[in-house]
Amino acid sequence: MLIDGRPTRTIRPVGGGAVEIIDQTRLPHQVEIATLATIEDFERAIADMRVRGAPLIGVTAAFGLALALRSDPSDHGLAIAAARLAATRPTAVNLAWALERVTAAVRRLAPSDRAEAALAEAVAIAEEDVAACRAIGEHGAELIAAAAREKSGAPVNILTHCNAGWLATVDWGTALAPIYVAAERGIAVHVWVDETRPRNQGAALTAFELGQQGVAHTVIADNVGGHLMQHGKVDLCLVGADRVTRTGDAANKIGTYLKALAAHDNGVPFHVAAPISTIDWKVSDGVREIAIEERDSREVTYMSGRTADGAIAEILVAAPGSPAANFAFDVTPARLITGFITERGASPPGELQARWAEDVFTARAVGPGVMGERA
Repeated sequence: MLIDGRPTRTIRPVGGGAVEIIDQTRLPHQVEIATLATIEDFERAIADMRVRGAPLIGVTAAFGLALALRSDPSDHGLAIAAARLAATRPTAVNLAWALERVTAAVRRLAPSDRAEAALAEAVAIAEEDVAACRAIGEHGAELIAAAAREKSGAPVNILTHCNAGWLATVDWGTALAPIYVAAERGIAVHVWVDETRPRNQGAALTAFELGQQGVAHTVIADNVGGHLMQHGKVDLCLVGADRVTRTGDAANKIGTYLKALAAHDNGVPFHVAAPISTIDWKVSDGVREIAIEERDSREVTYMSGRTADGAIAEILVAAPGSPAANFAFDVTPARLITGFITERGASPPGELQARWAEDVFTARAVGPGVMGERA
């Protein structure tokens, strides 16, 4: 995808085990490239959301583990580094999945061979993510094309929440990938962008992406979506996911559940786009079993932005002294989800569940891009 007309990825290896990332805490006002060269750099980048989005968190952790093995490739070093990276954020399943995959790739190797093999596995995970996201875009674009035909070519109005675009992955994105592919095909689209408090990932990141790609969009307050649906101004909802249960519940940025309720009440299709690596095969009840990250209350009580003179400033927006709660995710039950879009196609939850169960052990063994050949 593009920044200032130049193809760009969110992460890339630069030698010596280090990687360069786009520091997403600086967007949309500054495009700043940061280098991660120690395991502490990787830990902070994930925990502080300099990189974020389930697929990108997983890829970043994979590179972090490969870097750590350059210093200590022993079994103990492998276990400690994986544990440190796994502790950075609890909700996104791709983090643990990527660490487990790299660990499995190197565990039986001689310690002297582990760092190189881990780096190769991290690169493979990154490239597979790009391919998976492009495939999600191709499959999801068919849904947008069908909506466009129903509207006789009039713009398709899509509502999205948070940021599930290329900034949340290595490239292309999940929920935004179908929009980008549809735009490539000449389909007229317009995106309603939830601001997504408290970190404003919609207003800051999704709007930035769409603007860079030349896709028509409008930023809205988080509570506007239901009103738009009541008045026929939303044709479908497209969101991402940080963890999907084997039964089809989906954890995503806080506020997603409310959008799904509004969509269900107004008969608006609600689709979740995510790679197969986002499925947690061990969990069946998302509300009861998925650990929901609670972040610093300061993210709720303060906001940052650019002032009239161009400076970046942080201001207090809550009543001084008032406590704040900051739950980062919620869970949308499968009954509210119209369908899932993965790299293997678009399917309603009931149909996809049967295919997940059939291929669960294959998926655990080989990772994304292989499971669900029949999906």
